[in-house]
Amino acid sequence: MFLSWRRIRQITLTPSIVETTFAARGFQTRHAATREHLEAVGAQFLTGFAHAMGARNPIEATGMLETVERDLRGFAYEGAAMGFAILDGLAGGRRVDQFLAGPAARHVYLVHVGVGWAMARLPQWRRPAIRPADPLLGWLALDGYGFHQAYFHTTRYVPTHRRERFGPWPGDPTGRWTGRVVDQGVGRALWFVAGAEPDRVADTIARFPTNRHEDLYSGVALAATYAGGATRGALARLRGHGGAYAPAMAQGSAFGAEARERAGLTTASTGVATDVFCGATPAQAAAVTRTALAGLDPDGPVPAYQAWRRRIAEQFAVLGRC
Repeated sequence: MFLSWRRIRQITLTPSIVETTFAARGFQTRHAATREHLEAVGAQFLTGFAHAMGARNPIEATGMLETVERDLRGFAYEGAAMGFAILDGLAGGRRVDQFLAGPAARHVYLVHVGVGWAMARLPQWRRPAIRPADPLLGWLALDGYGFHQAYFHTTRYVPTHRRERFGPWPGDPTGRWTGRVVDQGVGRALWFVAGAEPDRVADTIARFPTNRHEDLYSGVALAATYAGGATRGALARLRGHGGAYAPAMAQGSAFGAEARERAGLTTASTGVATDVFCGATPAQAAAVTRTALAGLDPDGPVPAYQAWRRRIAEQFAVLGRC
């Protein structure tokens, strides 16, 4: 049977869904439902990646992505963004830009994160070719890079606490701040690595240097809000463990809420998480993230993305909701 070059590309470059199982990754959880949910997240990510690899163009891929069940659709868009970014990095082109020009704009945060996954898979000298142009949201690629490394190279990044600074970045020529955003991504991955179990999450973070805890807890709360997989009681226990970093957890949760609100994919579990971490509904938490964008200085001493995160955290602290 004749296979098109796109089908060959899809088969050759798409990782096996087995790679997202807890058994393959060495992740553990006591709760079968949690495992099944978090494995489904990984499976739909790879589904999106495969759609990108097999599609004639981003428009065709979008049609397939829209068939993914609502709760998991954002992850499919994230995976597709990784696929298009890899193709841009290997063969040239502006597939990611074309992707964002369509319905993927609703998933703009996840698309930028997906580009970070691609940066982790491409040779270092090809990373600049796909580095996002957006001076604010482009920083999310660093988050995606951190997630990828902690998720796929767990033993190198979690038990050993390897710190990835990533070097210079637009708005941060010395690389002073990049490690903090990478750590937000590492924190997101810890939600999966620790099987969404709050005690295991807290024990894992406690072993990292203290100056990394704030960003790790921010990322954990982001994942707990966007990906879900835990009960209200578990989320409350996690918030208790990270009490010293409650404003950062509120910021991460608000990021997760804004990503779902913008895409029209808010679920009941999103509301439970923002109630626990932000003392707010998803719409209210998302509104804080948008309000905090006003007047950000793109050339200030602190990169605008980091200033944005700080503003959000401070706003929830002022509101007394964390």
